[in-house]
Amino acid sequence: MGYSPGTFFLQNLFNATMLGGLYALIAVGYTMVYGILRLINFAHGDIMMMGVYFAFYAATIIYAPPLLAAIIAIAGAAGLGFLIDRVAYKPLRNAPRISALITAIGMSFFLESFAVVVFGAIPKSFLDVFKDKTILNKVLLVGGARIPLLTFLVILITAGIFVVLFWIVYKTKIGMAMRAISMDIPTTSLMGINVDMVIGFTFALGSALAAASGVMWAMRFPNVYPYMGFMPGMKAFIAAVVGGIGSIPGAIIGGLLLGFIEIFAVAYFPNFSGYRDAFAFIILIIILLIKPSGILGKKAIEKV
Repeated sequence: MGYSPGTFFLQNLFNATMLGGLYALIAVGYTMVYGILRLINFAHGDIMMMGVYFAFYAATIIYAPPLLAAIIAIAGAAGLGFLIDRVAYKPLRNAPRISALITAIGMSFFLESFAVVVFGAIPKSFLDVFKDKTILNKVLLVGGARIPLLTFLVILITAGIFVVLFWIVYKTKIGMAMRAISMDIPTTSLMGINVDMVIGFTFALGSALAAASGVMWAMRFPNVYPYMGFMPGMKAFIAAVVGGIGSIPGAIIGGLLLGFIEIFAVAYFPNFSGYRDAFAFIILIIILLIKPSGILGKKAIEKV
């Protein structure tokens, strides 16, 4: 039985919101690091992948329930992000930016190769994490559309995470320090703020968001493999650029926009479904031609 146009639209609206929210969670990590260090952390998508593996093995080796496995994944990814900053990026704080960029690319390759060696290249099913499949199989009827319960939960959890994120960034001392460093690192350090610690916290926070997105991504698309973070990470980077890299609201808008265009383009033009991944790059080109700084980005003057 086919859907009515309204039901079909509603079905895809939920799917697009869920996908766009997951892109936005990863994109925020990119944009926070760039806003402070002017560095594109190309290992960010691979940190998401590592977080999924943390959750998978927490559930299958120590038999942690799904919620505890997700907490372990988020904590593990936050620690990994902090460690990567200390080992790979901190020694290059005063180096030319190209050095940090090359290091970021190298760290991405390292994490992928590490996952292949340690976890194996054969995809694993994230469904093994769930002994009780109720959350995965239950379907709700909304306006005639059949919406999986999981889709609702992902949207609600994502919204909740963003509320907490905005509280941290705009209502806490560490958030104030992050915003100050993004404006002027030397002046902020002269005011007694531990700049390296704040930068490390930013990496940890962004990595935690990536892991949270990764766990929900694996619940919706359950194959887990070492290169699973590449395409979501790349699309999230595009979302950050489209929204205005350096702007957290811009990253959220860019992620949602990307999700909506990707889902609705395939839904209403199924003949182009094979070009689904290309839509993100087409959007990037269009935005850069119209507004190079992104939707909410501000034109910056390069310091020399």
